[in-house]
Amino acid sequence: MEQSQQGPDRRARDLGVVVGPLPTGRHNAITDVPGVLVGHTTVDDGRDLHTGVTAVVPSQLGPGRWSLPAAVHTGNGYGKLVGSTQVDELGVLESPIVLTATLSVFRAADALLTYLMAGRPDGLSFNPLVGETNDGHLSDIRRRPVTEEHVLDAIRRAAGGLPAEGCVGAGTGTSALGYKGGVGTSSRTVRTVAGAVTVGALTQSNFGGVLTVLGVPLPVDELVPAADRAEPPGNSCMIVVATDAPLDARQLGRLARRAIFAMARVGAAYQNGSGDYAIAFSTARSDQAPLPDADLDPVFAAVLDSVEEALLNSLFTATTTTGVAGRTRHAVPKEAVVRRLAAAGRLAPPA
Repeated sequence: MEQSQQGPDRRARDLGVVVGPLPTGRHNAITDVPGVLVGHTTVDDGRDLHTGVTAVVPSQLGPGRWSLPAAVHTGNGYGKLVGSTQVDELGVLESPIVLTATLSVFRAADALLTYLMAGRPDGLSFNPLVGETNDGHLSDIRRRPVTEEHVLDAIRRAAGGLPAEGCVGAGTGTSALGYKGGVGTSSRTVRTVAGAVTVGALTQSNFGGVLTVLGVPLPVDELVPAADRAEPPGNSCMIVVATDAPLDARQLGRLARRAIFAMARVGAAYQNGSGDYAIAFSTARSDQAPLPDADLDPVFAAVLDSVEEALLNSLFTATTTTGVAGRTRHAVPKEAVVRRLAAAGRLAPPA
């Protein structure tokens, strides 16, 4: 159940897949936003359990600052995002953001409450924010294996640097676009009137559609003819967007909407049973004036590109997984993807 770092040559850019012209942050991850940390706990018995917890922890939350500007956007609300209505009402984030499996979301929220209460022993009201996708196609979701300790461990071990991606934490048992899904992350840096800012995204991919990379469709029935065609339940996606740009809650809502728009770039079908949610928050100092709306275009572009690349990373770093009832989700066959993208002239030249 340890958090592990991925090996080389597994992310989108390692294959020559470069999304947009904007520069990335140092790690091309949500952790490039100063103070934003990520931790995972993976629950995987190699047989019927493939699940876990991913925590996005803004270190700015603490004594002297118990909330950050934030917003939630619901693309399709077939899901359980505990705590979202208070974020909508007050425009603030009061806790780390925890992602897990659908039937474990309520235990995870209670565990996050334990964490919040320990930090503020005099508090009488807390708003833990916990999202989910349904990993029941590969994991025995009814066993609800996620415990309080799993959640607390993910928060405690949250760190900077490049987080593990793919089949880890909340992405251990997910499926997306016909392939094995997972957790992915990416970032962009842009210039604004307030100076250079960073936008980072982390995604938990578990949604339906046809994988599309840089405009090239890559259907699973063509690339993996023997793949299981069964449609997993609860085709959903959780997206977390962090930035150090000074933005208010209304503006962060605009970022969150664009995060959902970015799913279309990779072929999302936005199906009836999909819970597609985006959470956006700012770590900027509270005394900074928000950017003018007229100057948000580069930030919007950074959101779209970082979410698109995070979603691709979530698939490209995932590995073939066989789970409950012998069901299998195959990893994206990267060699076949490279061949098709090269034929279409979409790959970036070697660095």
